[in-house]
Amino acid sequence: MGVVVTIPDPIEAGLRAGWKVVDASKLDRDLALEADVAIVGTGAGGGTAAEILAQAGLTVVLLEEGPLRSSRNFHMREDEAYTELYQESAARKTTDKAINILQGRCVGGGTTVNWTSSFRTPPATLEFWQRRYGLRELTQEAMAPWFARMEERLAIAPWAVAPNANNEALARGAGKLGIATPVIRRNVKGCWNLGYCGVGCPTNAKQSMLVTTIPAALGHGATLVTRVRAERFVAGGDRIAALEARAMDAAGVALSQRRVTVRARAYIAAAGAIGTPALLLRSKLPDPNGLVGRRTFLHPTVISAALMPGNVDGFAGAPQSIYSDHFQDNVALDGPMGFKLEVPPLHPLLTATTLPDDGLQHAWWMRDFRRMQVVLALLRDGFHADSPGGTVRLRDDGTPELDYPLTSYVWEGVRRAFLAMAEIQFAAGATSVSPGHGYGPPFTSFATARAAIAAFDLRPRYTRVVSAHVMGGAPFGADPREGVVDLSGRHRHLRNLYVCDGSLFPTSIGANPQLSIYAFAARIATGIAASL
Repeated sequence: MGVVVTIPDPIEAGLRAGWKVVDASKLDRDLALEADVAIVGTGAGGGTAAEILAQAGLTVVLLEEGPLRSSRNFHMREDEAYTELYQESAARKTTDKAINILQGRCVGGGTTVNWTSSFRTPPATLEFWQRRYGLRELTQEAMAPWFARMEERLAIAPWAVAPNANNEALARGAGKLGIATPVIRRNVKGCWNLGYCGVGCPTNAKQSMLVTTIPAALGHGATLVTRVRAERFVAGGDRIAALEARAMDAAGVALSQRRVTVRARAYIAAAGAIGTPALLLRSKLPDPNGLVGRRTFLHPTVISAALMPGNVDGFAGAPQSIYSDHFQDNVALDGPMGFKLEVPPLHPLLTATTLPDDGLQHAWWMRDFRRMQVVLALLRDGFHADSPGGTVRLRDDGTPELDYPLTSYVWEGVRRAFLAMAEIQFAAGATSVSPGHGYGPPFTSFATARAAIAAFDLRPRYTRVVSAHVMGGAPFGADPREGVVDLSGRHRHLRNLYVCDGSLFPTSIGANPQLSIYAFAARIATGIAASL
């Protein structure tokens, strides 16, 4: 008989202990709250800030548009997770539908559903910000203590287990070509190596905000309101006087008639780099240089699928444990578009909706799903004049959309990424390779792939582009003409409003951004605590 293992659930235990948690979808009357600090969003930025501020003895209210779920709700099922835990049921897209954007919408935000890859902000990125945007305080030395603090808090360390076959293929192929593939650091503790990080960790091994900072903040008396959409900040002079929000229905789709109002000494926008600019735009706050929502970056991502001689089973094991920066370390930041190579986990629904082709060709790929190996390239946007990023705008109903033009500069980077990934996959022993572009049979040699890729007609919707990293839209800057907030994270025109998420970054990071958000949020929140 098998052994039944019971996983402790810190959320369930906390609720039993009397945490102050309100599900706004169940409100039968309007709700008014007061606090020292009101935080919109519970992801990497909001969650980090909440713990630091609550532990400093301040009263904190957190507002989250998504639901509160925990390990008892995570069943390793894509059909449940995408509708419950992601923005727009994991189908959020840019205005022209050319880029699919995966963003979390639940307590813990993207940290609840990401793949745990944790990188410090690359030195080259920090140096560029210092040189181009005058952010001279953001040196490696100045940021190192904040990175170290959050790495210790969230158990971030190199993955010591052998990579799964999906990651090992990247290492094997790159190694044959003389390309270095270091080990990724992950924020996990006691990981079971199940491979389903993207649909919520059922064992609480992932050290997301859901099981670390949010429980800590609630344990120190914070109040969490879920299923509530922050509609606008109400300004009075040079300060925010209140935050107005609307309750959602139980499905998290429609707004109810119930209103939630929070009055606080300080306010933090941490709704993500689409949600935060949208909130600032809805609030009609001062923006004399028209910066809010502009220069929003995605790390546009393309994939290359291959079939290997034996089973890969990319759905099992740590999703990401090997990477390569070879193709961005060896190009200038303002030169050709650099890209980072990683692999994604391969689950049936995510794979089927991302692969190119349809009909019999698509069925052919899915038939050999267990032999499939995929490499992805994260394109480093925001460093070149021809890579201006996108713009967050509001629809008629006030919800946000992102317009992100794909320029010829970006497409040239996509072409080089397809070439690099195909060469690595063939070097790893692939029997066929199919870049995520257009339609047609897969290639059975690198020579034929190289010739075809050189002639690809790269264009929106025909070439599959995705993203799980949204950055910018409310950046800090030394010059008020380039920064929505100053280096403390404070809004330049409102004394008690702060931004504390990936919106802060004036370019993309060039690496998975969660650790960068943690570190900058810790720096900003510590400053807020001192000022209050």
